[in-house]
Amino acid sequence: MSAQKRIEELKKEISRYDYEYYVLAQPTIDDYTYDQLMKELEALEAEHPELITVDSPTQRVSGEPQKAFHTVQHPQPMLSLSNTYNKNEFMEFDKRVRSGLDEKEEITYIAELKIDGAAVSLWYKNGVLKRGATRGDGTQGDDITQNIKTIRSIPLRILNNGSAPKEFEVRGEVFMPKRSFERLNKIREENEEALFANPRNAAAGSLKLQDARIVAQRRLDMFCYYLLPIGGELPGTKTHLENLQTLEKLGFHVDSHYQVCRDINAVMEYVREWEEKRTELPYDIDGVVVKVNTLQQQRRLGATAKSPRWAIAFKFKALRAETVILKIVWQVGRTGAVTPVAELEPVRLAGSTVARATLHNPDEIERKDIREGDYVFIEKGGDIIPKVVEVNLEKRKPDSRRTKIPATCPSCGETLQRTEGEAALRCVNSQCPEQLLRKIEHFASRGAMDIEGLGIAVVELLIQNDLLNDFADIYFLKKEKIAALERMGEKSAQNLLEAIETSKQQPLDRLIFGLGIPFVGSGAAKILAKSFRSLDGLAGAEREALEAIEGIGAKTADSIISYFAEKENQNVIERLRSAGLKLEQEETKEENNPLNGLTFVITGTLPSLSRTEASAIIERNGGKVSSAVSSKTSYLLAGEKAGSKLQKAEKLGVPIISEEILREMLE
Repeated sequence: MSAQKRIEELKKEISRYDYEYYVLAQPTIDDYTYDQLMKELEALEAEHPELITVDSPTQRVSGEPQKAFHTVQHPQPMLSLSNTYNKNEFMEFDKRVRSGLDEKEEITYIAELKIDGAAVSLWYKNGVLKRGATRGDGTQGDDITQNIKTIRSIPLRILNNGSAPKEFEVRGEVFMPKRSFERLNKIREENEEALFANPRNAAAGSLKLQDARIVAQRRLDMFCYYLLPIGGELPGTKTHLENLQTLEKLGFHVDSHYQVCRDINAVMEYVREWEEKRTELPYDIDGVVVKVNTLQQQRRLGATAKSPRWAIAFKFKALRAETVILKIVWQVGRTGAVTPVAELEPVRLAGSTVARATLHNPDEIERKDIREGDYVFIEKGGDIIPKVVEVNLEKRKPDSRRTKIPATCPSCGETLQRTEGEAALRCVNSQCPEQLLRKIEHFASRGAMDIEGLGIAVVELLIQNDLLNDFADIYFLKKEKIAALERMGEKSAQNLLEAIETSKQQPLDRLIFGLGIPFVGSGAAKILAKSFRSLDGLAGAEREALEAIEGIGAKTADSIISYFAEKENQNVIERLRSAGLKLEQEETKEENNPLNGLTFVITGTLPSLSRTEASAIIERNGGKVSSAVSSKTSYLLAGEKAGSKLQKAEKLGVPIISEEILREMLE
């Protein structure tokens, strides 16, 4: 078989598997087989670069960052929808629709969930994706094609070219699933970067990044809702419902919760249902979009200069609560970032009790004029992170005073600095007690060296008694000095020393993560450990070698180089080496790994392991851990209070095991 023919076969095959995995969520092959097909395609294209095409799965992520986004014209204006927040206005919309059509005409509506993301336009020609653009001002937007290609649910080539127009536009909403948002903010929190307020902001911001490699790591998705043939109509399509069904046939990701409603009362039932159920979805919605279903009626109703007359958005009220700010405290993180947090009168919001809320940075406090004693409205950004959104000025006390932004570090008293272009205040004193506390706490945490018994209270006690000045000191602690401390004793001291000794066996990626290098989270640490195989190899790596690794951007590369260039960090690493820690990646033979080739999903509360610990054990023994149950899941590891994942596993016939059975498998 010729290279060209095999490349075409592989492109079609991989595109089909992408569709099954990212759109249908019903993969038919395992990760290993998929990776082998991709490697074969990459090898053939490397041998025959003249055969590389824009629709190849290998072209989803560009190698070099873009310098700027070019402005492009939309084939047809991307109008915005009129909004309403109450039933009366909704009924007025129904009256306007009926008055714009013949009196006896039958009118049906189609209701869709309003995805809280960023509107984009995709342009296809001869079945191949040519361009992706932001909405912009409605008539023109930014060309973000390279970033759009990183979204795996968007087909680079449509599945069924025979049923599609020669040239067409697809519109939809790019969004960040809640799981991806939690993961992204967790990484940013570890690196003490500003957190995204909600998934919508995170998705919109990601689309405007100039490095597509970073966008690919954000795991965006897209729901498509509009198919627009360019230069003609779509044959055989008379309703918006058929339009959505055609999109599905062509391989686009369409949200499955749409519903045809016989009248406006049925629409209101749909709205009420989803306003109650919206927190159950794995992505954010902020309302319901209602459209006249018949396309011919849509054309007759037409549009104003701003919005179509045949559609409207019913917006949900934000999930918010009112409470009082008892105190504003300034926290010092392990990298020196000083951030404000509001301590609140506890209040119930979206199913949980909220007692603290982020205030982000000094600019946010000054912009909203947030003060201690204020009554404030709080929301959960993306239903996850509590934040103060507004001050209730009507309840502000007469003796209220503006919040004073600190000039010195609340921990060490050092003058705080602010880098141009950064919103955060920063303490640059490397001997700052609070920074030291946070650094050592991070090093000993479960995700890093996992030293049981070395929580923040014990770390603080050891620092106060001059037994810890950096995390290398952990490995030179003496039993008699620990035992002499208040609340410790012989037994506690012995247990702590045993846990410290055990931590010396942690793999290289845990140690790299524990060092606390800015922008190096647990995921990046695993990539670096696998790429360089030793801490010395990583410490001596050049910028070009670091940036060449998928998942490691320029910012992270600079941070790694700066970290290992500091004499103080070099001394700490030498002391870790002398203490007997593993600074090299262990070579493991696949055939000796009892879980090799198996994929696990974890749900519920396990008897003795946290999910992080269970995941680490599975990965160390050759297995993989996935977040979602599918037909390719080997086992569901289930504990108490297992939820929807258990039901899905039972439905798909996935074997369900306990922690005890997992331990038997390891033996």
